[in-house]
Parts: sequence; C-alpha cells; structure tokens
Amino acid sequence: MTITIDLDPEEERRLSERAARHGEDVGSFIHRLIAREIQTPATTLDQVLAPVRQQFEESGMTDEELATLVEEVREEIWQEKHGRPSKGS
Repeated sequence: MTITIDLDPEEERRLSERAARHGEDVGSFIHRLIAREIQTPATTLDQVLAPVRQQFEESGMTDEELATLVEEVREEIWQEKHGRPSKGS
C-alpha cells in the first residue's frame, strides 16, 4: 500500500529530524511507527477502568461516599493551588 500525506514544512523538518535520530530514513521510520501501532492491541476505556471498578466494589464504598471523597480531594487540591476555599464550598 502506498500512502501520501501532506505535511507543512515544520512537520516535515521535525519528522526528518526524528527519523535521523533513530538512524532511519523517513519512510522506514514511518513504517516502523505504523507497524508498532497496528501490532499493539487497542486498549478500551473499560479495560483501563476495570481494576479501579474492582477495587471500588471490593471497598464496600457507596456511590455517595465515593462522590463525597472525590469532592473532598478536589477541594484539597483547589486549596493547595489557590490558598483559599473554592467558590463551590
């Protein structure tokens, strides 16, 4: 398969530099990137969240308790960043 893409001059420069750093010409570099991408199984959001969901279920925490915890942590981060309570508090 042959693919043609249009790159602006800056993108082309950066791509050429990146390929050179890896000791490859641009075509070989792009081919390697594509091969790596299509060989790696796609990760779904459900797969990423599965351990979190399992820990939540095992914790026995209710949805309301989780919402309260998230809000408390959000407020702590806000106060650390801004040095005062958030407007929602």
